[in-house]
Amino acid sequence: MDNDMNPDSRTPQDRPDRVALRVMGISYNQLQSGVYALLLAQQDGPYRIPVMIGPAEAQSIAMRIENIIPPRPLTHDLVKSILKSFGMRMTAVDIYRFEDGVFYSEITLTDGERTVTIDSRTSDAIALALRLGTPVYTTPEVLAQTGFEMEEMELDENSGKTCPATEDTLESRDVPRIEQYSIEELERTLAELIEKEDYEEAARVSAILERKRGKR
Repeated sequence: MDNDMNPDSRTPQDRPDRVALRVMGISYNQLQSGVYALLLAQQDGPYRIPVMIGPAEAQSIAMRIENIIPPRPLTHDLVKSILKSFGMRMTAVDIYRFEDGVFYSEITLTDGERTVTIDSRTSDAIALALRLGTPVYTTPEVLAQTGFEMEEMELDENSGKTCPATEDTLESRDVPRIEQYSIEELERTLAELIEKEDYEEAARVSAILERKRGKR
């Protein structure tokens, strides 16, 4: 049957109604150890989509959000370098289905002559999209299934990033202790964490350090 006559047979890239998303941040799940929530936001809309991801992927995404450069490339940095070395671009990430608690995604790659679509975990696709400046989309159906409306937001006055007022973010753990550090102590701590490759904690310390610098 012709794709134009059957909307369900179209690939996500062919759908004119797909919904653009942006990455809001990472939240730590206080109820389930080792689980993080990647929060995606509808572009120019009130809906948010939480995606549960593991610590390694959360670390990779958080580092890119906080612009932390590791001493050695992480897996997603390596994939970015490989794609660029072969003249390939990632043109889109499409989160096209939600089933049994799992988000299904695919990435679209092109070298200018050939375009391919590859199945991907959503966390990996987002980690790459952040590094390559690739737009992220979903379908209206996935948005309706998994999205929730959030109107009250907190705005980080220094970074310009938004985060849910009701979420416990990566920065919330042990904040009283870390927040008491001086800027010099935070800088030393950040350098030590990066040297030890504890990038998850480094992302948290970096965010606190930027806030303190902005208040000087």
